[in-house]
Amino acid sequence: MIGQILIDKTKLTSGRILVIFVTAGVILTAIGIYEPIVNIGKAGATIPLPGFGYSLAKGVIKEVTEKGFIGVFTGGVKGTAAGISAAITFGYIIAVIFSPKTKK
Repeated sequence: MIGQILIDKTKLTSGRILVIFVTAGVILTAIGIYEPIVNIGKAGATIPLPGFGYSLAKGVIKEVTEKGFIGVFTGGVKGTAAGISAAITFGYIIAVIFSPKTKK
């Protein structure tokens, strides 16, 4: 709903809106607001774009506590590896099956 409002009422591209949502998930996790949302919403709060930001932030926090400063660089990748792998795999499969068309 918020994304649709941003698309309709602003000149933001969908890529920029995606970045806004992921960044919002990271920021809300960093300040401790997203965790209560996850506790209430369960999987519904961890699947959308802010949930990806949440996973990035949680992965970084975990790795930093375990491995120190290097966790800043490795934690996000470890925390979201399954989601990234699935997105690449399914994106490739869909690209092979369908041919892209431009909007007219």
